Amino acid sequence: MKQDMSSTELKEQGNKLFSARKFEDAISCYSKAIILNPQIPQYFTNRALCYIKLHQWELAGQDCRRALELDCSSVKGHFFYGQSLIALENYDDAIKYLQRASDLAKDQRLNFGDDIASQLRIAKKKRWTVQEDKRINQEIELQSYLNRLILDDKEREIAQLREIGIRSQNEINRLTEKYDQYQRDLNSMFDKLDERRMKRDVPDYLCGKISFDIMREPVITPSGITYDRKDIEEHLQRVGHFDPVTRTPLVQEQLIPNLALKEVVDTFITENEWVVDY
Repeated sequence: MKQDMSSTELKEQGNKLFSARKFEDAISCYSKAIILNPQIPQYFTNRALCYIKLHQWELAGQDCRRALELDCSSVKGHFFYGQSLIALENYDDAIKYLQRASDLAKDQRLNFGDDIASQLRIAKKKRWTVQEDKRINQEIELQSYLNRLILDDKEREIAQLREIGIRSQNEINRLTEKYDQYQRDLNSMFDKLDERRMKRDVPDYLCGKISFDIMREPVITPSGITYDRKDIEEHLQRVGHFDPVTRTPLVQEQLIPNLALKEVVDTFITENEWVVDY
């Protein structure tokens, strides 16, 4: 590497090293470029991507924040920051930044393929999993608590019977059976909840490839790709007249309702009311 390189030359050298998967050397070049010209957001996003490749998420996040301070409309700044936040398990903020990256890419007519969309799906899926785990743990704790209350009540009533001189085994057995039935009914109810827990997930094929939400009005393109109508129509209006997955030319008149999938979606929503929170 020649001496006294400009910041632009250092950035270009860093790009070559990145392409060669020499991420640490690329970081060195981008860092030198930043020292020479710390006002270029691209230098920070380039270095952030290197940190992402090295799984150095905190450093990647720092560079993304700096890039966004310099350019709040940076798609890569939002995108890479969202990726870092997923790794740091901050899913709420990850979704916020990735959604912003997606919106900015549409506004600026930039094509990131499925890259932003896939990361947004991952973030939403992980957040849902965390919420589900929390809900399940709360239900398990509630079940244990209610079982303890039933046992405490049973022991209290048996003790009261003995205090007033009732020692009939038949009476104690009757009382025991009553509370045992309470427990059976309670645990049966929670067993049904266990079955529902296993099903609380939206299959990927019911989710749109653009918004990542469950499709309400699925339509199919000539390429055989299904989208939610509002999402693909917005894409055609704001980004361009092409299929976002296959990149083949596409106009709104070519969209055909996917009636079979629509029926599946409607049935799924009817049978799973919780899906409104998904």
